[in-house]
Amino acid sequence: MAAAPGLLAAGARLFSLHRAAFLCAAVLGVGLTASWLWKKRRRSRRELRQVGVVSQLFIYPVKSCRGIPLEEAECTKLGLKHGELRDRHWVVVKEDGNTVTARQEPKLVLISVSYKGDFLTLSAPDMEEVHIPLKLPSSNPVRNCRVFGHKIQGKDCGEEIACWINAYLKGSDPYRLVQYEHHMKLRNSEEEYPLYRRNDKTAYSDLSPIMLLSEASLEDLNTRLDKKVKMQNFRPCIVVSGCSAFQEDSWDEIIIGSAELKRVMACPRCILTTVDPDTGIITHKEPLETLRSYRLCETSDKKHFQKSPLFGQYFGIEHTGRFKVGDPVYKIFY
Repeated sequence: MAAAPGLLAAGARLFSLHRAAFLCAAVLGVGLTASWLWKKRRRSRRELRQVGVVSQLFIYPVKSCRGIPLEEAECTKLGLKHGELRDRHWVVVKEDGNTVTARQEPKLVLISVSYKGDFLTLSAPDMEEVHIPLKLPSSNPVRNCRVFGHKIQGKDCGEEIACWINAYLKGSDPYRLVQYEHHMKLRNSEEEYPLYRRNDKTAYSDLSPIMLLSEASLEDLNTRLDKKVKMQNFRPCIVVSGCSAFQEDSWDEIIIGSAELKRVMACPRCILTTVDPDTGIITHKEPLETLRSYRLCETSDKKHFQKSPLFGQYFGIEHTGRFKVGDPVYKIFY
């Protein structure tokens, strides 16, 4: 018995769909295999050359507050981690959710952060210590926040710390402290700077999980200033010694310890660098004015950096790992 024309047509369409799916899968498989072979061949050709040594590590649990020097750290996709402390996972916000940094409240840089057991401790001049549980009660509200206008969430840390911050800063606006939790959506750095990749994400950091700066670059800057500034003016996570000034500008890919980092872009500097880390006083002048005299970007990059001088380098995380002070820094050559 001859098959009905409708059945034949349906069978042909089904065969065509199966054939298309098979071809797509085959092309995808070939593409993935080619990509894997290219990466494997590229890795086999690469050469490591030591370009410096890690001289200091810092973690900044609360954005814009004083950093904590470390001897070793875990390097996660979102930056440095030490015990229960994670870099820039707490931030001060206004009632409307906009973040507050030392750009608006310079005295934030005088708040010291530490932790013991299950509590984060904040201390500041003329203030008693305040303790915040690292694991907040589930009943605490989640706030919608914004970093540079981009949406992100944070769990409210409670009334006690909010009152403490407001009493210390004596601002006209009421402030809250919020904490980023791992299940919350991250910010996509690519939306703020197209130089970033789609998988470059961050919580409350300005743009990148890692900012690296060399001692030599700071020394070079200080030769041009009447009053020297400190590394704390620039808030790096990783400080490197044993290299020449601004050599870090050329480190496209580096390995430190068991972590592999990829340079994304130079760090554009703002008035935050003019906050004295010892007094909490902002001048709006140095070292920013001097940096503008010799560290502006090339004309072709003006659309990205405009009039911001460049000092230090932002890195994304290619492979997580651990490193410590004294570890060599290797640049990857292909």
